[in-house]
Amino acid sequence: MMNKDEKLILLTNDDGIRSPGLWAAAEGLSELGFVVVAAPREQSSGAGRSMPISSDGKLTEEQMVIGEKTWNVYAVGGSPAQAVQHGLLELLPRCPDLVVAGINNGENLTVGVTISGTVGAALEGAAAGVPAMAVSLEMSQHDYQSHTEDVDFNAATYFTCYFASRLLEMPKSPDVDVLKVDIPCDATPDTAWVMTRLSRQKYYVPKIPRRTHLEESVKLGFEVAIDEESLEPDSDVYAICVERKVSVTPLSLDLTSRVGFDEFEKKLRETPGQC
Repeated sequence: MMNKDEKLILLTNDDGIRSPGLWAAAEGLSELGFVVVAAPREQSSGAGRSMPISSDGKLTEEQMVIGEKTWNVYAVGGSPAQAVQHGLLELLPRCPDLVVAGINNGENLTVGVTISGTVGAALEGAAAGVPAMAVSLEMSQHDYQSHTEDVDFNAATYFTCYFASRLLEMPKSPDVDVLKVDIPCDATPDTAWVMTRLSRQKYYVPKIPRRTHLEESVKLGFEVAIDEESLEPDSDVYAICVERKVSVTPLSLDLTSRVGFDEFEKKLRETPGQC
């Protein structure tokens, strides 16, 4: 039962309601407030902030035993962003104090984060005016879409709670809508954290599908590729892959370029076109 003075936290993910990372976060965040879990019924990695019309919108209440607590949780027939919407509109008694997405299986780095269902869910919470964070743990590609019990989420849980506690208490910062936190797989609670920017390098690089004919059912794959020589030293990739530090990236909902409008407009107007 929720105490009226407790902080209210909406927790979701993109790896599905059965993900061990989700439950590690739930157990840790419960020390900071009352946690309501609403997460996709199915694995939804790569969903971004999508709102598929094919989602059935079913909300299935389930009970899960985590540690010494029994949780009433909601499996959502929809994307991570839709799980956040259902949580905000139907499941919570009031507007939450924080939306947390994670702990994600696999790091979410570079300008490709718009693909991430974890980041997409946090952006959806932020769009509703709620402070939000997206938390991801580096791990083997083999485990990205698994629910393996072999991953140690202790350090990731620590940093989830560390930054959640700050967001719950500090005033909202202008142009910071989501805090993206990525944790190296070998991190401990003593691992240093640094403020970072999104790298403009590719990180998850699509691979050419191997097929014998166009109508063959073949999924797109990817590989991780890093060009260390041109890697920006203040980037999220550099922090995770080179320094082995926790990367903390403030994100804005405003995707408008920070270019000077007057100068750019002048170039657009003065540059000869081909029409």
